Parts: sequence; C-alpha cells; structure tokens
Amino acid sequence: MKILLAYQSGLPHRKDPYISLVPTGLCYLHACLREAGYDSLLANFSAWPTDRIKQELLAFKPDILGISQWTHNRHISLELARLCRNILPECLIVMGGGHATFCYEDILMEDSTVDVVIRGEAEATLLEFAACVSSKTEWQSVAGLAFRRNSTIVVTPPRNSLDDLDCLPLPAHYLDTSVGLDVELQSEFIVTTRGCPSTCYFCSSPDFWGKKVRFRSPESIVEEIRYIRQKYGQIYFSIRDDTFTADRKRVLKFCSLLQEQEVNILWNCQSRVTAIDKELAIEMKRAGCECIQLGVESGSPQILSQLGKKITPAQIEVACAVVREVGINLSIYLISDVPGESADDIGQTIELVRRIHPDDGYVSPLAFYPGTRLFNDAVAAGTTTPGIFAESRHAAVYSAPTQGSSSARLLKELAQNPQNDLNRFNRQKELLGYCYTTNVIAAEWYRQRGEYGKTEIELREIAARQPGNPWGWLLLGDLYSEQGRNKKAKECYAKVLGIVPEHGPSKAALSVA
Repeated sequence: MKILLAYQSGLPHRKDPYISLVPTGLCYLHACLREAGYDSLLANFSAWPTDRIKQELLAFKPDILGISQWTHNRHISLELARLCRNILPECLIVMGGGHATFCYEDILMEDSTVDVVIRGEAEATLLEFAACVSSKTEWQSVAGLAFRRNSTIVVTPPRNSLDDLDCLPLPAHYLDTSVGLDVELQSEFIVTTRGCPSTCYFCSSPDFWGKKVRFRSPESIVEEIRYIRQKYGQIYFSIRDDTFTADRKRVLKFCSLLQEQEVNILWNCQSRVTAIDKELAIEMKRAGCECIQLGVESGSPQILSQLGKKITPAQIEVACAVVREVGINLSIYLISDVPGESADDIGQTIELVRRIHPDDGYVSPLAFYPGTRLFNDAVAAGTTTPGIFAESRHAAVYSAPTQGSSSARLLKELAQNPQNDLNRFNRQKELLGYCYTTNVIAAEWYRQRGEYGKTEIELREIAARQPGNPWGWLLLGDLYSEQGRNKKAKECYAKVLGIVPEHGPSKAALSVA
C-alpha cells in the first residue's frame, strides 16, 4: 500500500531556504510507516506550482494521502486536499497536525474533501489506521480520529500518549525517500522531548502533546546526532524542544556523552529562564552549545502575567546574566502588539533588552492559535469569533485588530544593542579552561570586525588541541578563502573531509577552491 505524507506552505515564487523543510513530526510518521513496511513517500510541496504537484500525485498514486496542517498553512493544505480528490478520487485523504487537531469540525464540514482527521500525537493512530485500510477492515473505531458519517462528525476516544519516545525510529534513517526536501538541512533539526512544563496562554503545546512532558534518553539523542553526522555530514544541530533543559540531569548526561565520545558538534536549543543555571550552562558550552534561545516575551510584569508566563523580569535578568557569563550566544523571543499593552509596558521591555544584552532576537506580534487559552478566552469574551481561522485568509491571525509600532521599536532595539565587552573571552577561558565553543564564538566575533590575525589564533588553537575536531579546520578554510589564500583553504577543507567525509559545505568549497 502506498502512503504519501505531504506538507505545503508558501507560494510558488518563494525563495526562502527554509521553505525546503517540513515539520519534524511528519518525518517521524514517515519513519514509522517505512519501518512498518509501507511504501511511504515524504513530500514537501512548498513553493511547487500546481502542475508539478499533480504530476507527483499521479506518478505515485497513493492509497492514503496524509497532509500536515498547521495554522499558517491551513488554507493551502485544504486546497491540496481538493486537488488530490479531483485527480485521485479513490484516495483516502487524512489530515493531522496542530491546527487540524483543534479545528477538525471546520475541516470536516459538509462536502469536505478530507476523509479523516488524526487528533494529537499521530504515530500509533496512523499505523493502526493504515493497517485497517491495508487489510480492508473497519477503521472507524481506531482511537484518535475524527470523521464525518452522513451528517454527523464522529470523534473516537483519544489515544494515550506514547511514553517511551526511544522506541520511535530515527527520522534520518528514511529522509532519502522524499521529494522536495533539503535532506541535509532537514537533518539539522531534531526533537528530544514532547510537551512543555509551562502553560503559556498563547501556546497549544500542552493540549496537543498532553500535560506530561516526555523525554528521549541522552543515549538516543547522541545516537541520532552521530548517525546524521556520518550520513549527511552535519556538524551543526538545532534542538527544537519547547524547553530542552526541562530535565537538568538528562541534559548533563547528554553533554557528558558528547564530550566523552568527542562528537565535536555545535548546537543551539531553547530554554525557559527558570531552567538554566551556571553549572548546566558550562557543561552545555563544553559540549558545543553555542546559542540558547530564551522565551523572554516582555519586560513588563503586567504583560508577562497576561501571557501566562509565570516568570519575572528579575528571573529573566538572572538567566541572561548566566548565559552571558559562560559565553553562550544569547537569543531572545519577544512578543509585541499585546492588547492593552501601554507605552510604559513597551518601555519596560526596551529597558530590559538594554540590560540583558542579547546577541540577537525575534519579535512576533501576539497571534491566536486554536487550542490555546488566549484564543478560548477571546472567544468567551466576544473579542473574536470561533470561526476566525476559517474566515480569515491571513496566514497569522493576530490578537490585536491592527498592528502598532511596538514590533518595529523592539526590532530596532535588538539591532542596535551590540556586545562590545572586549575582555569577555579571556574571562570565559578562565572560567571554563580550553573550550572549542569559546574559540569558535571568539573567532567569529573577530572575523566580523576584520581582525583576521586574532581570528586565526583562535582557530589554530582548536586545530592544534583537537586535530579531530572539524570546526577548527572548517573555519580556517573559510577564513583563508575570504582572504584569497585558496591553497591553504583547500588544505583545510580536505582536513574537514578527512574527519567528516560527507560534509557538504567542504565538498562544495573544494570543488571551486
């Protein structure tokens, strides 16, 4: 039986490199299906013209089409379902994902082209559903589904969450059976938990994944990283958990394994400000963590409370000071255009940004998502309608009726808040001793300022102390290439490939060096 798992986001003319990615959850579903013996194809139709999508559907002719629907792609995913129904009328069309889970009634309206919605965590549900379809047995009693029967929407009992995340197959084992996907870039993004210990009013993660936070073991994460490093040459990873540091002991073990096995990667992660401390940050940096992203959201206690953050500006400052002292790049998330936000609230956020000195940050206007307390409260208060997601054609549905100037002010503040402490790298080296992550961050800081001699010293130290670490050689190659010293650059890139034979950027650089 053929199953096509599809994602579509964006318009055909988009050039954004991240348009070539799909949600990691879809990769897990694909891996589960392939491991179970199904002929599954992972398809990223983002930026594809309609004719090309038609050709792919007709060439593969799936028995089941699974579509990943999130709030930003809710309309185009329904268009994809209609397209498939028109050209493959016998295909069973299944929809899942964060938006579909909470808005299944909107999807399963009269004359819907979607046959079934999978609600919540989908691996076990999809496998059981596929087995029923394959054996031509009744699937309507499978837990975790919603579907229309005549004039009624039927909702089967919810499925219990999967307790052992280590039992799931690694997505990277099966990424090659895909179309429209940048496999190397996709492999950079990994997930090691499901759920979040926080209950922010603007986030649906707790209701989607369940209240209990579940963790993969440190051994499983390192196994995945080593496999991706070997197969795809990836040496930089982005851990996309809501709060990677939620289990402190697990993170310490993960960092210990990376160091013991000399995996020599760089990585970033997200953390809550109350889930980071100096000892933890030191071990994370020694294991290659070069950036921590913190959900700051606001510098106003009133706005933080309104968002359900349950943190204070003082706690934010403490966490940011720890990250700065250890020398990990600090990235922050801010939320703008909160209804009722005053000029004083915005001013408090700007003052907080000036005190914590982030290296970069992201500003997002407050948006509604189904399954969140923010949206449910707004519906109850009559400030929005239950059908706003179906009614609005905008990718994001913002909570404020009009967008003000706070986003622009916060972005401007982030852009003009450079880190100019010239002695911080020496202090970090005194605190941690030799740490290749410190050298990498220092070298990049010097290189951006044209201080190539200092850049080379930092990178040469990595090459001398850790000749099996690809980062010293890679960044030396980039430095020499930038200086026009092509012979030396070529030698360095060859060193990288001697350590990580599938490293794509080094292969590309050698081809033109």
